[in-house]
Amino acid sequence: MKLSQKQIEEIENKYLTKFFYFLKYTEDELLKGFNTKEKIKEDWFDKYKSGISDFAVGAERIVYSLFNGKGIGQPNSAPVGSDMFFEVEDAFIHIDLKTVQTENIGDYVSSIFVGGNQNSYKSEIKDSKGCSFSPRRMYEPALPTYYNKGKENEKICLTYFVTILYERDNLNILNINIICMPNGELESQYKDRPLQAGKNPDKTRFRFTNVPTFELLENTPSRIKVVYFKDDMKKEFKDRLEFFHRLNDSK
Repeated sequence: MKLSQKQIEEIENKYLTKFFYFLKYTEDELLKGFNTKEKIKEDWFDKYKSGISDFAVGAERIVYSLFNGKGIGQPNSAPVGSDMFFEVEDAFIHIDLKTVQTENIGDYVSSIFVGGNQNSYKSEIKDSKGCSFSPRRMYEPALPTYYNKGKENEKICLTYFVTILYERDNLNILNINIICMPNGELESQYKDRPLQAGKNPDKTRFRFTNVPTFELLENTPSRIKVVYFKDDMKKEFKDRLEFFHRLNDSK
């Protein structure tokens, strides 16, 4: 059954809220899991510093183990999709983890890179000032807006990102958010606002600060929920994270 745009946003918001409360409920486990690396730090830290390893790999293990361990939906084995891809009663859900070091904080505070197999939003890509390129750039995602579209078992495709900011030198976690990217069926509402040019012509970033709310729902709830915000981080980082800091304070 084809959904109205408002119904799509209702489902998007429903699962964003579920995932947020799940992550808040497991926050202690999440942070404890991130800290397990300290037990064997002498055996890996020099290798990490040399660039052989990456914090994202370890962080993904913790986040995905929590989701998978709690049995949220039926995992799907399709080779195209996000790192976590599963089916629930009324949707197929993609969740990806994005980890960014504080030295690259500019890649975190207003937009994040998204792969074609991580979203369903087809639109024009513009530059950071909202201007069109010449020739115009059209973005083609790999995911459908619905799975089994037009068939009896049709379900909407939803996209979420867990974003983590950390300090490279000590791997301290400063901020964790969960963000919902609009489904491609909402393009007539959001136009090209969710997309921003990536480093290559065919790549895009999700500019979540351009679409911070579910615009079709009453009281326009936020598409961004702050799971964790380290209050005693350095002022220079807190200033750059003002957007998330305000969201965190408004809860």
